[in-house]
Amino acid sequence: MVNFRLDGKIALVTGGSYGIGMAIATALHEAGATIVFNDINGELVHKGLCEYEKKGIPAYGYVCDVTDEAQVVDMFAKIRADVGIVDILFNNAGIIKRAPMLEMSVADFRKVIDVDLNAPFIVAKAALPGMLEKGHGKIINICSMTSELGRETVAAYASAKGGLKMLTKNICSEFGGANIQCNGLGPGYIATPQTAPLRERDANGNPHPFDTFIVAKTPAGRWGLPEDLAGPAVFLASDASNFVNGHILYVDGGILAYIGKQP
Repeated sequence: MVNFRLDGKIALVTGGSYGIGMAIATALHEAGATIVFNDINGELVHKGLCEYEKKGIPAYGYVCDVTDEAQVVDMFAKIRADVGIVDILFNNAGIIKRAPMLEMSVADFRKVIDVDLNAPFIVAKAALPGMLEKGHGKIINICSMTSELGRETVAAYASAKGGLKMLTKNICSEFGGANIQCNGLGPGYIATPQTAPLRERDANGNPHPFDTFIVAKTPAGRWGLPEDLAGPAVFLASDASNFVNGHILYVDGGILAYIGKQP
């Protein structure tokens, strides 16, 4: 029987105090995993702990800037002491800064690369020794459709996510023989509080132009929901995916397969 259960496993979801990270953590908990998460400040961690408590999930939260290697190493030491060795890592923490390329500062470009690409390297590097010690592990990087496609105003984000796709493949190449699988999960456009302004209707009840654009480009004819990521996340974290490695699983309603309707 295919085993999608995660009983006895410890799962770390970075940036897991809200949004997609919390949806993934909730799914992992329902499959049996113990949930550990971090965020960049105490306020976010506290809010996350309160939300998990409302859901009946006994999560462990840590304040940690995932771009700071010393903080990450310290967090893993605390997790090991408090909970145990991490079996499953979801590199979910990320940011986006939208600006036309000629208007984007080098500092903003570097910040996005630091959070969205350098941090997954730092956190994976800290997780791998424990996984090697245990003889197994799952690393899942939250990639994006911009790992494959460019779009105006997201030069930094697309560059980072494209790099994250290749980091995923390289971790697979280097550690696959140690029974460690590294894959990517690539969400499409997901209806979250962060994207709510793009889905608001105007005073006349007309949809936002971007909402219309995304729905028209999606064969499924709708935005994704955080819950749409639950099954794929559990699959990539479970023994059901033990021979899946270096793969990016796009959960996008079919956007990447679709050229769009003729005007």
